[in-house]
Amino acid sequence: MPFPSSLCVYCASMLPSDPAPRQEAERLGQILANNGIRLVYGGGSIGLMGVTARACLEAGGRVTGIIPTFLDEREVGLADAELEIVESMHVRKRRMVEESDGFVILPGGLGTLDETLEIITWRQLDLHDKPIVLVNIGGYWDPLVALIDNVIAKGYAKASARALFTVVAGVDDILPAVIGAPEASEKVEAERL
Repeated sequence: MPFPSSLCVYCASMLPSDPAPRQEAERLGQILANNGIRLVYGGGSIGLMGVTARACLEAGGRVTGIIPTFLDEREVGLADAELEIVESMHVRKRRMVEESDGFVILPGGLGTLDETLEIITWRQLDLHDKPIVLVNIGGYWDPLVALIDNVIAKGYAKASARALFTVVAGVDDILPAVIGAPEASEKVEAERL
């Protein structure tokens, strides 16, 4: 894939007790800013989302937050970001896909899991052809990868489903994974046969 101009980051709206995800979120914001990559994210000022966005802004980067009205009222959108307030979660997720050249997924809760599985499924269905990178901080995504491997082993998905996303150990591995990602159409062609 060519060098991305924007990346969508899915991550927690909470801060875990382990400091490693926060440190990686800060580093990710700096990496995006230093490489001229616009951050597209859920728009909130809290949790790992807020940490990533603030770090990107502080490093001179550009940030676009997309947040539904009800969450903007609850979480308070990040004031210095370009904030797009939309009517629903469905519109938010669609807009995040439209605005991004790829997806980076840090640890998160149920909302992050929802976004992760949806964006992987959309790639399988050929609704987008953008790289997806899971950042496996402290082995966080190991259970999800094991679940997907089990789905394949039990015959509910073909082996090519595992190639719809890449797993990296930390944020310094994201850009090489995104840039080196093969086109999804090469990976999912076997699914269609």
